[in-house]
Amino acid sequence: MEEKKMDEKKEGGMITMPFIFGKPNEACEKLAVVGFSTNMISYLTTQLNMPLTEAANTLTNFGGTAALTPLIGAFVSDSFAGRFWTITFASVLYQMGMISLTLTAVIPKLRPPPCRNNHVCKEADSGQLAILYVSLLLTALGSGGIRPCVISFGADQFNESDPKQKAVTWKFFNWYYFCMGVSILVANTVIVYIQDNVGWGWGLGIPAAAMGLSIVAFVFGYPLYRKCDPAGSPFTRLLQVAVAAFKKRRLAVDDAGKMYQNETLDAAISVGGKLVHTENLKFLDKAGIVAEDDDTKAPDLWRLNTVHRIEELKSIIRMGPILAAGILIVTAAAQQHTFSLQQAKSMDRHLTKRFAFPPASMSVFTQTSMLLTIVFYDRVFVPIARRITGKERGISFLTRMGIGFAIASLATLVAGFVEIKRKRAAISHGLIDKPNEMIPISVFWLMPQYALHGVAEAFTSIGHLEFFYDQAP
Repeated sequence: MEEKKMDEKKEGGMITMPFIFGKPNEACEKLAVVGFSTNMISYLTTQLNMPLTEAANTLTNFGGTAALTPLIGAFVSDSFAGRFWTITFASVLYQMGMISLTLTAVIPKLRPPPCRNNHVCKEADSGQLAILYVSLLLTALGSGGIRPCVISFGADQFNESDPKQKAVTWKFFNWYYFCMGVSILVANTVIVYIQDNVGWGWGLGIPAAAMGLSIVAFVFGYPLYRKCDPAGSPFTRLLQVAVAAFKKRRLAVDDAGKMYQNETLDAAISVGGKLVHTENLKFLDKAGIVAEDDDTKAPDLWRLNTVHRIEELKSIIRMGPILAAGILIVTAAAQQHTFSLQQAKSMDRHLTKRFAFPPASMSVFTQTSMLLTIVFYDRVFVPIARRITGKERGISFLTRMGIGFAIASLATLVAGFVEIKRKRAAISHGLIDKPNEMIPISVFWLMPQYALHGVAEAFTSIGHLEFFYDQAP
């Protein structure tokens, strides 16, 4: 990187953190989102009387949609809206979806009548399902604006040209995850308990109110934020480089010194430093060849691109395997909210004769182990590793992710052996074909796999955040 000195601004810095991920905002937002989604399979099956398979498919489709909408949110933010306004508008959409779903729990006509005794339950009709789907769609769209922007917006508050502030940026990722984990811990215990024992009106209404509080707190901090102007969508720039390289595929690549440069054109997208030419993926360098019919003062970016823009695409391609590897750990952990939840429902959950541990609260072990690991990593592991490796962060991003992958593999292995034990207990007591009966085996046999997934997340997920924020355009 060729470092470029940035103008000092009074905005940003640690003073903005309480508004972004402290108690008023990100904590409330996560309390809302997790309290809304963790126990949702129970709401669909017990309140809307949906069959288990249909309910699970609905939530899977909703989760998949919510995972894809960040592509839309990122495009809107980078192209014209900016991160602050994208987060604000998306949060309002999410709030509307939560209010809509809360109304289905409060107003009897918006859900089917409750099941009585052993009678066949009446499923939700088309109108009631339509309200459910609209509610989920609004939350998915809202999530699409929040997810890709919040973490980057928080990191934007630190000036990376200042060595002191750059060091704080990496701590920001650890403590962002820590605050988020505390909120999830509260949601998985207090909110789930309210949903299961007090009522779904309160159980969904409290997260909805928390979301409203988070929006107010976030907007209230507007004068303090360091706001970066939209510099155009990276998706468009990457496509332009690919198209330009294809159009000039028959031309010979010049040396790096003769490739097209335009500091004015790249000013808005290289505030943290300009990317320099690399020798790999040379076929993309053809996008930087100046042909006779190219206008270097006002170039057609679909035919001619700068070295910086070409190197952006190269960096994305080089990160591809790391991104793909991340899919595996998400796949390994995804069963905690579906299959493992159903396992927990079938097992003995009693702590005392009167109190049974809520199935959806099993993820408390994931969050607790994640929080403890983050504190251990930041306060113990990094200082020791720093002395050994001499690196400011202790270990590299890739090493951190690798440790997490190994622990996630162990968690999956443990989960397999626990399921074997659970099935054997069901067979030995003649309960293998009785899904509504309790199997006499403690639910806390599931605790090790949940805890291991939490440790893996502390290493891999935060490592991913650090790596992509450091390497991505």
